[in-house]
Amino acid sequence: MVRGGLTVRRVARGVRRRVRRLAEPPVPQSAGRLVPEPVFVLSSVRSGSTLLRVLLNSHPQIRAPHEMHLRTLTVDLTRPYTQKAMTELGLDQRELEYLLWDRILHRELVRSGKQVIVDKTPGNAGVWERLHEGWPKARYLFLLRHPVSMVNSLITNRPDRDRGATVREVRGYVEAVQAARTALPGLTVRYEDLTERPVDVTREICTYLGVEWTPKMLDYQLENHGPFVPYIGDWSDNIKSGKIQKARPLPAPEEVPAPLKELTRAWGYPC
Repeated sequence: MVRGGLTVRRVARGVRRRVRRLAEPPVPQSAGRLVPEPVFVLSSVRSGSTLLRVLLNSHPQIRAPHEMHLRTLTVDLTRPYTQKAMTELGLDQRELEYLLWDRILHRELVRSGKQVIVDKTPGNAGVWERLHEGWPKARYLFLLRHPVSMVNSLITNRPDRDRGATVREVRGYVEAVQAARTALPGLTVRYEDLTERPVDVTREICTYLGVEWTPKMLDYQLENHGPFVPYIGDWSDNIKSGKIQKARPLPAPEEVPAPLKELTRAWGYPC
């Protein structure tokens, strides 16, 4: 009988708790995200994302800091009662992490005094579904570059790299970006076009982001973009030059390895 009584009391407490929650006012939308429409650049490594970042960051209304790696910032609920407390507030670990990431974006935006925040971390391509879940109104720039060019760039920086492993790494990024392009609205930008026709491409980006184009974007050496160092962006002499360098010629079709052929074709490059 005691065990049955305990069960009845637990059920009653659960019912009262659910009724209490129903009686509470809903969480207003303003309590969700401080930055409801961030911009995420989804790209592979060695795709020219740092160049795109500094061009955007040179705009007086756009803040595009170095790679922030938000996806690696996690929340640890270290005690059972911590999880219980957060559950009572309607917060799980995923939402707590979104709140943390959102707060960092908002802090950087306020600090810059600008209106649009852009995160260009290549690793975001692998978590695009989480980004969409956390920011349903987010905007996306899909930055493409010929997959073999990205492989070659990685090996140029690290000649000791295994080519087969590098091809597999690039393929993983390209597959993730392609999946995001298929599922999400956004603007596709080609690195080769950006370097060949920077005025036209940056104008198109500004139209998409709802800001007026300015030629200041093209002379990015006049602005402070933070350090060009490993792990938070490109650090090559090209990016440090402050000038838009023309892309190398496209690889010949016979240079495309079998694991990259289908994806290269899907991105509109000859293979």
